[in-house]
Amino acid sequence: MSASPASVRPERRRPMGPGGRRRWLPWALLAPGLLLLLLLYVLPLGALIPLSLSEQLDRFSLRTVFTGRIQTYGEVIALYGPVLGRSLRFAAASTGLGLLIAYPLAWTIAFRGGRWKAALLGLVVLPFFTSYLVRAIAWTTLLADRGPVLALLHGLGLIAPLQHLGVLVDGRLLNTPAAVIGGLTYNSLPFLVLPLVVAMERIDPLLLDAAADLYASPLRRFLRVEWPLSQPGLVSGVLLSLIPAAGDVVNPRFLGGPNERMIAGAIENLLLVQRQAPQASALTLLLMLLISVTAALLLRGRKLQELPLP
Repeated sequence: MSASPASVRPERRRPMGPGGRRRWLPWALLAPGLLLLLLLYVLPLGALIPLSLSEQLDRFSLRTVFTGRIQTYGEVIALYGPVLGRSLRFAAASTGLGLLIAYPLAWTIAFRGGRWKAALLGLVVLPFFTSYLVRAIAWTTLLADRGPVLALLHGLGLIAPLQHLGVLVDGRLLNTPAAVIGGLTYNSLPFLVLPLVVAMERIDPLLLDAAADLYASPLRRFLRVEWPLSQPGLVSGVLLSLIPAAGDVVNPRFLGGPNERMIAGAIENLLLVQRQAPQASALTLLLMLLISVTAALLLRGRKLQELPLP
């Protein structure tokens, strides 16, 4: 027996309560950032895919036509593979060197900083008060042939050992791989220190007290408590340092020579000098792929909310 139409009444919508509004509030707050990410990152990156599969119409313009030419990727790997490998080596070396400096510094600030903690953190971020370009140019003065760094090394008698180790080339420090790695390390140091300090401050002091009550030595306490619990900060710092360093264009230009060119400079040259937009797009996508794979490997098995970010 079917119900009469008069008995079927439309269901009245309940007014959205505080819980419903709270569900939409995070998305509303995220919307401007997501829109910006879509317009300035996702769409331009997606536009590079058809451009990398196109062919140039003439040599002196950026006009292209889509032909699905996938051979461009093989050509740029053959031509710029060594430059890409050098960029990743420089980025890995600067990140590793930065960690050797940043970890003890972060540990000291987090556990021994006391009332000086804010001042020490201020000193860490102080270089950011000047522009990236100015800092790189300042390093050219310090590392010049008649600069204070080489004069100090001469005074300490370290020229011959550093020459033997390959840090100096023909008695010079500027225009060498060491200068580029040093510049990258210097600029990435705050990105390594700040996440480590945040991760170390999250360590429950009761765990350290419990380790001390169990007669754990300082070294054992560090290896069993502090080091494992600081790993999220380590991963965040490596990501924040490695990714910008791999695509850096300023330090190789001012601190390195022609043999220290990195992949971002090669992309710039392909696009602005040689007018090879398909090759530049293919090289950019390859760099993005390598960086994405590296980030995925570092984040494997970790939740993003566990990562402390400055």
